[in-house]
Amino acid sequence: MRKKLFLPVISLCLIAILSLLGYLFIIFMGNYVIDEEKLVMNTASKLVDIEGNEITKLFLENRELVNISEIPDHVQQAFISVEDQRFYEHNGIDLRAIGRALYRDILAGGKVEGGSTITQQLAKNTFLTNDKSFLRKTKEAIISINLERRYSKAKILEMYLNQVYFGHGAYGIQSAAKLYFNKDVSKLTLEEGALLAGIPKAPSTYSPILNVEKSKERRDVILSLMGDQQYITYDEVVRTHGKTVKLQVNKKEERPWLSTYIDMVFDEAKEKYALSNEEMLRGGYTITVPLQVELQKSAYDLFQKNEYFPGTDQSVQGAFILIDNKSGGVISAIGGRDYVPKGLNRLNVTRQPGSTFKPIAVYAPSIESNLFHPYSLLKDQKITYENYTPENNDHHYEGKVTMFDAIISSKNAAAVWTLSELGIPKSKEYLKKVGISIKDEGLAIALGGLSKGVTPVQMANAYRTFTANGKYSEQHFIDKITNRDGEVIAENLPDEKQVYSPQTAWEMTRMLQHVVSEGTAKSGFFHGELAGKTGTTSYPNIKGAAKDAWFVGFTENVVGALWMGYDKTDDQHYLKHGSAYPTKLFKDILTDANWDQNVAFSVPEGVKDLGSPIRIENIDNVEAKYTFKPMGLITLTLEWDAQEDDRVEYRIYEQSDKEQKLVGTVTGKGYFEIPYVNIFSNNVYKVAPYNVQTKQEGVATEFVKPRFFSAN
Repeated sequence: MRKKLFLPVISLCLIAILSLLGYLFIIFMGNYVIDEEKLVMNTASKLVDIEGNEITKLFLENRELVNISEIPDHVQQAFISVEDQRFYEHNGIDLRAIGRALYRDILAGGKVEGGSTITQQLAKNTFLTNDKSFLRKTKEAIISINLERRYSKAKILEMYLNQVYFGHGAYGIQSAAKLYFNKDVSKLTLEEGALLAGIPKAPSTYSPILNVEKSKERRDVILSLMGDQQYITYDEVVRTHGKTVKLQVNKKEERPWLSTYIDMVFDEAKEKYALSNEEMLRGGYTITVPLQVELQKSAYDLFQKNEYFPGTDQSVQGAFILIDNKSGGVISAIGGRDYVPKGLNRLNVTRQPGSTFKPIAVYAPSIESNLFHPYSLLKDQKITYENYTPENNDHHYEGKVTMFDAIISSKNAAAVWTLSELGIPKSKEYLKKVGISIKDEGLAIALGGLSKGVTPVQMANAYRTFTANGKYSEQHFIDKITNRDGEVIAENLPDEKQVYSPQTAWEMTRMLQHVVSEGTAKSGFFHGELAGKTGTTSYPNIKGAAKDAWFVGFTENVVGALWMGYDKTDDQHYLKHGSAYPTKLFKDILTDANWDQNVAFSVPEGVKDLGSPIRIENIDNVEAKYTFKPMGLITLTLEWDAQEDDRVEYRIYEQSDKEQKLVGTVTGKGYFEIPYVNIFSNNVYKVAPYNVQTKQEGVATEFVKPRFFSAN
């Protein structure tokens, strides 16, 4: 009797021990197989502007994570009804469902029903491949049981609903709600939730976009299941069966105008913040950028118009960047007329800058070094420097010209002479301070003759120093990056360095403003104050042909550079015209976006304004006459027609038998009196205009002899 009782007890103990060992094995293997990092799902990142408005999404999988509390009960119940009716009762494996599925498969002679729970589906989709091996099914069971041990039912359902694929690139319930109904998941109705619950089984088959009838049939089946499980009443089932499928599809907008900017955001995230492209696409980050959407769209649209690009064919290219003066944030970027993601970004390609290089390589450094000032006279002569003989474009030389006029007229000879006085080392020192390092050692630097060239990005940011009171800092595409929890993980912190004094920066601004109003950058129209410089490099093989055409300019608020040309210039591919075209396009982009219209430059505090140039004119004639004054005094009065510019000084010279001498000056007036003169002398007089800016005297009148005039 004892022996008979002993054997069952032993058997039960063995079963218990084996069960315990099996359970411990499952737990151990679960800890080994489950990789917690894989539960951190790929989540779409998004670009937002400085006001928090979403610009676009960036993703490997278009997914937005939501908390289970944001998902309505009837939506959760719809998925449970169709995918896992005993979800709240099993521990990850539903043996009853497996048995039922196996029974139906045997009756049908093939696989007709699955027995996987929601937990198993989460395990398979997150940790495993889609192979049908016994080992994979074993791993799936082990992982499922351990997921149930680690997480609550609510958390498992949340992870499942965030993970599942709904077709058309939408991952997770939130993205699906926005794709099919253009609403947040929390706003889904009963019939909408049921329709979404039917899609994951076969997204291409049950997509309401591709097959509305099949999706409705599937929806109605799920509604009936919800009635059977008493989640809703049968009255609700009947009513919702009668409703049509009403979609409000949020179609993905094609945004080629954003391609350059997005790529440059990726590049900066990788270089400055060590965030790879893949991490940016899957990490669910919010990336705040300084982009101005309307400016970006205007630039892109105008770049598509061939009339702005004077090439031998329609394959002429261009690049454009615009930066906020104060922050250094890039507000617009176009890397090419037909730019494609990860393609050739012409904003980063070096080109010969031509005369746009003169302000930063020659004139600003020479002012800052106290070598010259805006109204200093520079040599404008055809001079040979060893084997280098720079020539003016119009082959006209004035002998001497002010820096002001040399910039306005883009005098090559004056620029090279100024660099020869400044010295190449000093020029390169200042170029390095504004972010441009070159190895060149020749005077051709003055005219942008460089071995490697510079990029539009470099040129725009170098000019920004003029608008920032002489301070330089690097441009940026990313203001800050926050993670899924709203924590700031990266933020732009500008490192400003003083390159020029505010006075030098302002004087350059004023001179470059006149380049636009009366110099080489007059092309086009802009209803506001704009400063800038043009640049053209010639293609020597063909007369009149150009290789690169530039305009670099700025307003009170923004600074930018626009380049156009061919990726490779040859006898069949060259520009027919020069810098007038990028100048006009630059102005039209700002005008089309209604940017900085009627905005004027303001003189910085503590800075002396640079007056407009004094242009002295010849005096046509001068009249000298004796006048009798009270008390019998005789006064000599000289009169002439004064210029409208009352800053002009007039010098009065007296010629006697012995010498010529300066007897007086007057500013802004057309007369001068000399009292107590000797009427018996043979002295004669002349008047000469004098430019107080350039310290240069104009052409004097002929000497005139005084005559008598009636007394007052």
